[in-house]
Amino acid sequence: MLKQVSIFAANEKGAMQKITQLLADKDINIWGSVTNDSAEYGIVRMIVSDPVRAEKVLGDAGYLAQMNDVMGIELKDEVGSLDNLLKAFSESNINVSYIYLSFNRDSGMPVMILRTEDIWEAEDCIRGKGFSVL
Repeated sequence: MLKQVSIFAANEKGAMQKITQLLADKDINIWGSVTNDSAEYGIVRMIVSDPVRAEKVLGDAGYLAQMNDVMGIELKDEVGSLDNLLKAFSESNINVSYIYLSFNRDSGMPVMILRTEDIWEAEDCIRGKGFSVL
């Protein structure tokens, strides 16, 4: 299981760069991220090298930031890998709330970052189906 930092930020020019600068200043590496926006604000979800420190740094700077448990599942870089993963969840009646891509810097393999309602159940299920969970 991985820890993800979710940041709520105003949807305005330069907002993302302010977040990345705060993390860079504290030597916190961003390993994966996705941004969802609306007219007024956005949610930035990140896997970082030090999620506890990142949450504090961002909170101290006035951002609403929180940590969440997410799964990281390493996949082969080939046609159908993501489809096979999602079929495994579907067959087990597990809903995936959201998903985004990162990669394992040690193996060079793609890693799908995802969130489900019951992360522990999902992790046990997916391991049982032969997937590699980080």
